[in-house]
Amino acid sequence: MTRSVQALAYSRPSALLSSQAGQSLGLETAGGLTPRGAEPHPRFFEGFLASPHIAARGLLAVADVASARYYQRSLHASLDPVVTGNGDRLRFESFSGCCGVYARLDVLSEGLEGVETGHGTTNVDVNNPLREALSRTAGDDPLHLRVGPEELAVTTARERVVEKKIPLPDRWLRGFAEAQVASAAFDLRAELPAAEAVRFLRSLSRASGAASRAVQWVVPAGRALRPTSRPAPGAVCLPGPQRLAALQRVLRYATALRVYGPPADGVPASSAWEVVLPGMRLTLTLSPEVSRGFSGEGGVLEALATDDAAADAELVSVLLAWEPRIEPAELAERSGLPVERVRAALTRLGTAGRVGYDLADAAYFHRELPYDADRAERHNPRLVAARELARSGAVTLDGDLAAVASADRRYQVREHNGALSCTCPWWADYRGRRGPCKHALAVRMVRRGAVPAGGTR
Repeated sequence: MTRSVQALAYSRPSALLSSQAGQSLGLETAGGLTPRGAEPHPRFFEGFLASPHIAARGLLAVADVASARYYQRSLHASLDPVVTGNGDRLRFESFSGCCGVYARLDVLSEGLEGVETGHGTTNVDVNNPLREALSRTAGDDPLHLRVGPEELAVTTARERVVEKKIPLPDRWLRGFAEAQVASAAFDLRAELPAAEAVRFLRSLSRASGAASRAVQWVVPAGRALRPTSRPAPGAVCLPGPQRLAALQRVLRYATALRVYGPPADGVPASSAWEVVLPGMRLTLTLSPEVSRGFSGEGGVLEALATDDAAADAELVSVLLAWEPRIEPAELAERSGLPVERVRAALTRLGTAGRVGYDLADAAYFHRELPYDADRAERHNPRLVAARELARSGAVTLDGDLAAVASADRRYQVREHNGALSCTCPWWADYRGRRGPCKHALAVRMVRRGAVPAGGTR
């Protein structure tokens, strides 16, 4: 697995402090992007939380996912959560070390005592002493929250700096993009009231061993969910129930549970589980299987394979303004592009961590992950292999058919109603459910003129 090191520098550790005036939660920020450009320690919020005890539990749940590996658990890794200020809310995001679970806590305007937030994205320090302090919070005593340094001052070399050097696998970067693409195709499948939500999620905690890691299915039954042995119509995939364990942190405060997913087609699929809280939402999005991270799903490959998408993404990115809701139709009008090309551009921007997707709003939102914007694309194995095939003249076009010479074999790629199929083992195994194979992707590149074909007839 290709890795680099993410260097995070904080002016001091985050801490929960108590005084006669009450408790104060100070979340320290590392370098990040804002409307003013890159800042060493951006400041997004200072005010009170409407439900401090619940917010503390929600933040711990996001930190739980950041420090977890649900597959091959012996390997430990943790990336500090990302926080984005969107003007009317704060979003805390994390990804599991195994790339199979994406978590987000949205603290909405009604959860922030009416105080407006700043705009931008950065990492926040969530250290072990802070986790222990947050886990001890109780009651609804006022809690003052500060996201960013106490003073908007320039950091100097003489100031105390807390540095963290964290391995950052390329799979994590691709995982953020793939989770966003998968979520954009989900629909609301079920909504449970508080009592049923608690009953259902607590029933999952009783599963153990292989059952807790297996792919299961549930179907809506009135205002509840019931298990089913097969993906019947209307069913939702629940891949690895133990991966929802972080929701237990906030379960007693839930007002509803919303379940999102694609239409059931008989194969394991991603799904999202959103606990509605007073002034907040906590969402966990699960990859199709415990052993299968988001990074290999391939949903972004079509958008990355065209020069048009690259140019469109550059244009659309100029129009983004840290909005909590991005409307493709509005961007299409402002950019002069068709809506379909705007959506492809947003997908491409998602691979650079520049947009996410909010299921409750059914809309994209603007954020800027503090990572190398081109890295996920450079190190995507199928994309790299497809470009090499296309550039080496391995693709020969023949109407709706194409031949691709790969290693010592030739594969046939057929186009039907805009979709491509291939005779390779990858296509036989996944039938396009994990994105196009490298041969189909190379054909797409050649047909769109990104590179010359080896021959045509």
